[in-house]
Order: sequence, then structure tokens, then C-alpha cells
Amino acid sequence: MDRKGMLMVLSGPSGVGKDAVRVEFLRECATIESSVSATTRAKRPGEVDGVDYIFLTQEAFGGMIEEGKFLEHTLYNGNYYGTPRPFVEDQLRSGRDVLLKIEVQGALNVKKFFPEAILVFMVPPTMETLWQRLVGRGTGTHEDCVNRFKLAYREMCYADQYDYVVVNDKLPDTIRDLCAIYKAECCRRERNIALCNQLMTEEVL
Repeated sequence: MDRKGMLMVLSGPSGVGKDAVRVEFLRECATIESSVSATTRAKRPGEVDGVDYIFLTQEAFGGMIEEGKFLEHTLYNGNYYGTPRPFVEDQLRSGRDVLLKIEVQGALNVKKFFPEAILVFMVPPTMETLWQRLVGRGTGTHEDCVNRFKLAYREMCYADQYDYVVVNDKLPDTIRDLCAIYKAECCRRERNIALCNQLMTEEVL
């Protein structure tokens, strides 16, 4: 039986650990594909183009917007971020599940087009922990860290529009929680009622 893929969205404030969580979650749950977002921000040390992000110029990003090639796009902390449309739609049509790691506004935009999407908001155990993570990763100026930290408080206001909230304290616990959410959603009645109906039409005896 044909199965439509499930869309899972992971968001959270800068510094909460979304990248590390995404990598480990995809390793643990091999049945879900990851969509790589495009961005106009500068590449950080260690990041790989096409793996961590698709790094674009302002002009190239604007061209993709005009051509309707983004599922969603948003301006975040002075840089543009967007989800390429073709990959996501092709995967879902093929019955493959897709994980998006995107910012809050992008996630809410996705929900408008895919009401069945599962939104997960990741939070730190404390705001002090978040601040230490932002400063500790050493990828921006002090002013940039302050701006991202202030933005985190505003992003928290949207947590009530998500389906799940996961605390990222210890990575193994976070991955366990995400896998539990994913597996439970795969078993949700709405996603499997067609199979049940088909089974009832099968005559064995």
C-alpha cells in the first residue's frame, strides 16, 4: 500500500544544540531523511556546504524565492534561511519521512501548508546553559551572542504552537525522547487507518 511520508520539524533557539541532535537522531532513526536548508549566513568553521547548509549569496537566494523553489523562507538574525521545495515534496510523495531543522517562523509557515507536520521545539535545561553554549562555541562576536540570546526569549513565546517540547540537557536522553516521538507518530491512527481498511478487505479463509 502506498504510504505518504511524514514531515517532522525540529526548531529551537540558537545554541540549543539542534545540529548535534539532528546528526545523532538521523543515525538512530535511519528511516527518516534530512532536508538541508539554504542560508545566506557565512559558513562556520567545520561546516560543509550541502551537508550542514546550502550556502548561498543574497542574489542566489533571492532568485530561488522568485522562482518559488522554497517551501518556506525567513529572515533570522540578519540572514535568510529557507527549505528547498523539490526535495521535500519528492520525498513525501515517495513515502519517505523527512526531518526539517528550521527556525520558528519557518516552522509555523510549514505548518500552514502541511497541517499534519509534527513540530518539535527544543529548549535548554536553563537559560544560563544556553548562554554558556552560545559563548562556548566561539563562532560569533560577543555582540552576536547577545543578539541571539535575546532572540531566544522571543522564540520561547512560540513553544505553545508546537506539538512537543524536548529539553536538550544530555544528548542520549534527547535522542531517546525524539525517537519515542517519531515512533509514536508513525503509529498514529490517522497514518495507518488505510492499512486497517485494506486488511479488512482481505479474505484468507
